[in-house]
Amino acid sequence: MSFFKTLFSGQSNESVTPEEAARRVAAGTAVLIDVREADEWADTGVAEPALTLAMSELRGPSEAWKKALAANKDREFMLYCRSGGRSGRVADLLRDQGFKTFNIGGFSDWERAGLPVRKV
Repeated sequence: MSFFKTLFSGQSNESVTPEEAARRVAAGTAVLIDVREADEWADTGVAEPALTLAMSELRGPSEAWKKALAANKDREFMLYCRSGGRSGRVADLLRDQGFKTFNIGGFSDWERAGLPVRKV
């Protein structure tokens, strides 16, 4: 399956709550990734423990994505974006590549749960 077909196929993926994602990240079994764009990170901030890896950079030769995936290959990937759509597509793509992924929804879900955020 081509990259773009996978990225936009709308395949289903597993989800967990932001609270559960935070527990797994704190336990060291998962890594949290914000797949929004830099302007979105600047506007709203990001989840405190999140790596900032834009979905748009996954499409090209992104060294940041390659390094993050290699460094965390044995962990679960907890992904979020603005509303859960992009993070769901990235979760599907990474799952197809053999990674264990979960879509935790949108940044606002993280905030509503009262979980820590930081400015970028």
